[in-house]
Amino acid sequence: MPTELITGNHAAGYALSASGEANRKARGAACGIYPITPQTEIVEYVAKFPFTKGRVVPVESEHSAMGVSIGASLAGARSFTASSSNGLAYMVENIMVAGFYRLPIVMVAVNRTLGPPWNIWADQGDTLMLRDFPWLQFYCETNQEVLDTTILAFRLAEDHRILLPTLVAMDAFIVSHTMAETRLPEQWLVDSYLPPLDLPHRMRHAHPTTMGGLAWPHETLSHRVEVDEAMRRVPTAYDECRRLFDSTFGRDPGAAIQTFETKDADSILVASGTIATTAREVVRRRRADGERLGLVKIKMFRPFPEVEIRQACCSASKLAVLDRNYAAGVGGIFWQELRATFQGHRDDLLIQNYLTGIGGGDVTPAVVDEVIADLALRDAAAPPVWMGITLGEEVH
Repeated sequence: MPTELITGNHAAGYALSASGEANRKARGAACGIYPITPQTEIVEYVAKFPFTKGRVVPVESEHSAMGVSIGASLAGARSFTASSSNGLAYMVENIMVAGFYRLPIVMVAVNRTLGPPWNIWADQGDTLMLRDFPWLQFYCETNQEVLDTTILAFRLAEDHRILLPTLVAMDAFIVSHTMAETRLPEQWLVDSYLPPLDLPHRMRHAHPTTMGGLAWPHETLSHRVEVDEAMRRVPTAYDECRRLFDSTFGRDPGAAIQTFETKDADSILVASGTIATTAREVVRRRRADGERLGLVKIKMFRPFPEVEIRQACCSASKLAVLDRNYAAGVGGIFWQELRATFQGHRDDLLIQNYLTGIGGGDVTPAVVDEVIADLALRDAAAPPVWMGITLGEEVH
């Protein structure tokens, strides 16, 4: 398995292409593509890939890119695409459709700030605006994790117990355009990991059906219950896919949450994406000085791994949730999920939100140290703290 120095975008493009090619003995692969910074390199890679049985369709908008993927998936092809920021916002109607059609489409999203004002840097608000749709969501920390999770996403999404589309996210530029050593699996290995797609409800000439027709309230209710049941099966199916990935490729793609020094931690930092990289090193340094700090990195956001998080944080009295996103009037979205996770389970746990890296700002070790210092002084939770802004100063 060769190791190459590549960007996160290259890793995603490679994973999408190899996964699509692995379906060449079934109904092939298809990808609707439309460029948007900082995702463009992904679809450029896919567009150049010599699929044995596959088609890449350049279209006039992100909405149509997902539309192509929906049509191909309904025909039984392994389908995928990529987008970012306002491209996802324009695609949103069809993102919803793909989920409610129970289509195992995989989409890589490069997290970029939604505009206006226009901003091309990292912010998770674009993918998190989709948090209530029937899509699985994974947030990756490194180029290797992007590649591995994207390949795994196809097997998970296509599992007949699940049959839900999956989104794999990475931070703009920090991962998408940064080169790192990445192990690229040969095609035969990807072939062995991904069985031919067999979509049970694909459209067939011999049995014409109508998709998306009018449903009565009780039918819609039944449909939503089935989606919920599939979501609840994801953790078990993910662990199975993870174990098989490890045995096939020789490395672990990572658990739904990943802990560091949490067993005896008094205070725990909770982060996702590349902020976890910085936070981990700060915890390592301060642990060496005798501080009982820990880190929980959340990789799987949908479905939210509530049980695993409660278990990981059982020793802590304080949590600092670092959010690179903001829900207007409420605060960080991961923070909201954490509060709901512990409600009714821990009345003694202080959960404080820190909004940091919003709009692509740098989250340095010094910023994480500031978070830890602030958390240490608190004996009760307060409204979300905006890092990088001095309270009372005029913001331009």
